[in-house]
Amino acid sequence: MKNMEQWLAEYGESHRNPANKRIHWVCVPLIMFSVLALLWSLPPGPLASIPAGPVSPFINWATVVALLAGLYYLRLSPPLFLGMAGITLVMLVVCHLVELSPVPLWGLALVIFVLAWIGQFIGHEIEGKKPSFFKDLQFLLIGPAWLLSFLYQRYGIRY
Repeated sequence: MKNMEQWLAEYGESHRNPANKRIHWVCVPLIMFSVLALLWSLPPGPLASIPAGPVSPFINWATVVALLAGLYYLRLSPPLFLGMAGITLVMLVVCHLVELSPVPLWGLALVIFVLAWIGQFIGHEIEGKKPSFFKDLQFLLIGPAWLLSFLYQRYGIRY
């Protein structure tokens, strides 16, 4: 089983071009948000029967998937888990706020998702390497942590 350093190093191998890195700084968070927003937009199905009280808007598929992803990050790096949890919470709050607006969350998320993936593939065309998730789907979760690791390094936070 790989540790976080190994995952980040392997992810970094196909993300060395400065233009591709800049594209990733924009597109990876947008993809993460759009996936959460699309999951938020799904009908709650069996989740609807969970007694939730005042937190009920946050009982949905996005929070279930976020909790599972959180367990993945926690296993690899508790400090990165904390950062990812904070980022995810902000994105979930934004989903809730957009849902309260006249803008359809699912439509906004779908447009962001498509445009961000186009950007990602342009970045990898510039890089001259395939996206890492073609090798292992876990890299879809490593991408956001890879970006966060740069912020941690900049501010001297160990992970």
